[in-house]
Amino acid sequence: MGTSRLFRIFLILGSVFMILLIILYWDDVGASHFYLHAPVSPGPKTPPPPPAPRDPAPSPRVPAFLSDIDAFVNQFLEPGTGDPTEAAPADQGNQSERAEERYVPLREWKIHASPVATELRQRQERRRLRLQEMCQGDSVSFPGKNRTFDDIPNKELDHLIVDDRHGIIYCYVPKVACSNWKRIMIVLSESLLQDGAPYKDPLAIPRDLVHNSSLHFTFNKFWRRYGKFSRHLMKVKLKKYTKFLFVRDPFVRLISAFRNKFELRNEEFYRRFAQVMLRRYGDHADPPASADEAFAAGLRPSFPDFVRYLLDPETEREQPYNEHWRQVYRLCHPCQIQYDFVGQLETVEEDAEQLLRQLKVDNVVEFPTSHRNLTASSWEADWFSTVPLEARRELYRVYEHDFRLFGYGKPDSILNE
Repeated sequence: MGTSRLFRIFLILGSVFMILLIILYWDDVGASHFYLHAPVSPGPKTPPPPPAPRDPAPSPRVPAFLSDIDAFVNQFLEPGTGDPTEAAPADQGNQSERAEERYVPLREWKIHASPVATELRQRQERRRLRLQEMCQGDSVSFPGKNRTFDDIPNKELDHLIVDDRHGIIYCYVPKVACSNWKRIMIVLSESLLQDGAPYKDPLAIPRDLVHNSSLHFTFNKFWRRYGKFSRHLMKVKLKKYTKFLFVRDPFVRLISAFRNKFELRNEEFYRRFAQVMLRRYGDHADPPASADEAFAAGLRPSFPDFVRYLLDPETEREQPYNEHWRQVYRLCHPCQIQYDFVGQLETVEEDAEQLLRQLKVDNVVEFPTSHRNLTASSWEADWFSTVPLEARRELYRVYEHDFRLFGYGKPDSILNE
């Protein structure tokens, strides 16, 4: 009797032990199975190269698990692999969740009779080399410059939009034509449908949907999809995909942000920021509760109030700068990500044409040029004329790294009287 009971106890303990082993195994292998079977579309590069002759000598196998993942993922990311002519499947569920997983349909690429102008290629090369030299040298120093990509918190990667269908990563900077570039990304990724078909005209996309985060697959969403392999997959895509951003004169960008968010009725920005400015700097202890009431009473923060808000140490102690006036180096991490194309709003038409051609999507979409309510750099002197000189100089120090990283000259006419 005692032997039988002892046998049953050992049987139960052995079963529990086996269950624990299965759970641990599933946690490691099951997760990798999920990761490896996540669809990854081919990049947009060039036709497949001719097959190289095989080397009869066996190559040593690297035992590292991540090397196996690299090899698996690379076969989908290398140009010409997979089936790029497969039509995109009909989307029956959440459009945004699966948009980045579709293949690129067969298209006839434009045949250009002439190459990109030498001047444009050289200008782009100068911009990229400047970034590299600034990041590698000691002439510019700012918080986070020397950290690695792995050190960047996941929440700070929310401006990197990925289009797996064409192998593109776009870091959007608010007030630098980002609405139109987001429209381009929606068209390319086919993440929004109209009557069952993806949008083809960027300007046809409703304005209230352009900034809908569910339509854009950003790096900060990778964790939910790929779990503990998310960082590794980010780095694979950063290596394989074409990465671009657009920048603008930092002071002109601030003027544009102020005009758009505080000179026009904007309930969200009034409650979050304008009320704070009116209380702190406008001698209004109890400002109106809504933007409509404030505008009716003629109460709005002035541009000098906005500058004071940016320079106030209390501002960033409460929360980081809003994305509309946060520095570009904090949004796009140019010292951790080597961008393939750096566009500037001042040359946006030429840059957009060159970029779309470089991406081989200029037959799919055109950049929608718009001059509506454009803030001109020539207005700087007028806008800053009411800002005290010392405040202008302090503001320059806050945005100096953006000026220098992206090649914008020091605005001496504003900083010196």
